[in-house]
Amino acid sequence: MIVEDSPLTQRAPAKGRILETASVLFYEDGIRNVGVDRIIAASSVTKATFYKHYRAKDNLIIEYISGQHRAVRANLESLIEASPTPEAALRAFVSAVAAEVGAPGFRGCAFINAAAEFPDPNHPVRVIVSDHREWYVETLADLLRKLGHPVPGDAADELLLARDGAFSGGYAGDSIAAIAAMSRVASRVIADARAAA
Repeated sequence: MIVEDSPLTQRAPAKGRILETASVLFYEDGIRNVGVDRIIAASSVTKATFYKHYRAKDNLIIEYISGQHRAVRANLESLIEASPTPEAALRAFVSAVAAEVGAPGFRGCAFINAAAEFPDPNHPVRVIVSDHREWYVETLADLLRKLGHPVPGDAADELLLARDGAFSGGYAGDSIAAIAAMSRVASRVIADARAAA
């Protein structure tokens, strides 16, 4: 799970505590399983403070999932900027996924988890998840385009689905096998780009 750090310092301390606490609880136990009273108690704020900042749990949920998107985006963009080539960036992307899957407390993908809890495709949470996935595919497709892949959009879809599989398989099953499978997909996609160049 990725929890934003820097924006919390810009919020009121209580508001930041509420969001940070909710982010951990939502990821660990599920969004719908965590009630407002539990968030209030765990973040050491009053009910009045909670409702002053968020008015309703739905507003906190939206801020949580939006914050997850901003954090993932910042991390991937930083990884790409630090990589000397598009291929190096793609390999670093696979390594970053492997590190996340192997991290203590890993409980799958926050976006897939959220989508499973909000089945209505028009719900604001699902809209954010959809926008996040579109951004992810576009970002990977841009790297693949720069690498010379003949069908960068399709290849980006494969990489994102391989990442989804690694996250799901890594949480529910064998994390080593899940990452190995994702690595094979990434290697094949990169080889396809090299062959076309």
